[in-house]
Amino acid sequence: MRQAGSAATRTILPAWLGPLTAILGFLAMVALLRPASALGTRPALLVAELALVVPALLALAALRIPFGPGLALVAPGRRIALLAVATGLGFWVGSLGLLELQSFFWPPAKGYVETFRRLHEALRPRGPLDLLASVGAIALLPAVCEEIVLRGVVLPSLRPALGAAGAVAASSLLFALIHDAYRMPFTFAVGLGLGALRVRTGSLVPPVLAHALLNTTTFLAAWVLDDPAQELADARPLLGTALLGAGVVASLLTLRAARTGAATAAPAPR
Repeated sequence: MRQAGSAATRTILPAWLGPLTAILGFLAMVALLRPASALGTRPALLVAELALVVPALLALAALRIPFGPGLALVAPGRRIALLAVATGLGFWVGSLGLLELQSFFWPPAKGYVETFRRLHEALRPRGPLDLLASVGAIALLPAVCEEIVLRGVVLPSLRPALGAAGAVAASSLLFALIHDAYRMPFTFAVGLGLGALRVRTGSLVPPVLAHALLNTTTFLAAWVLDDPAQELADARPLLGTALLGAGVVASLLTLRAARTGAATAAPAPR
């Protein structure tokens, strides 16, 4: 008879190891980003995101946890996939409002805005294939890698100890901490939504879809609408409040509908 919680039957990392993989991945990402920048913007983003995810995957492999059940790589079905995409759109609308309100109370430094404008200019596509490469580097790959670490590994590892709500909150905090200080309120709020989507659907695929939609829409909107020659517009708190409210309501409605599979959201080690 196999002992309970043995490596042969474990499906999640221990509670201490899940967050540690995220911390180690973040440190590796920071250490490699500057040297990798000599290769160009897209390769540097690729190296950084892969560095983030490697410790988590190595930990799963070391404990002989198959990636499929270990990461909850479960096909969600067409209905849940569409709801995930709709949730991602709700997150995007709400995030616009939150950032608009934040910029009213806490305006971003001019250098901060210029850094993002330079990044988007470096990724500005010159053709269809260039567009796919840029979207893959700044939107799709980060969505996949960050979701593997935070909602695929960290959240399930913490759930037995903290419960679903505590695990969602703790993984969201780590998600915020791997981003810059100005985006922490935004990324924490989005992390809560992505964590709820992971728990309610029982699959990592829906939060990946929602995250990818959020990132892609943000990049495309900045590419089409932002004019680097223009000064940053003044914050509009009323518009921000309206967008935040609309995004929150839309996201809550789609999250409420995305219930299938919630009972198997985070299997405990057996």
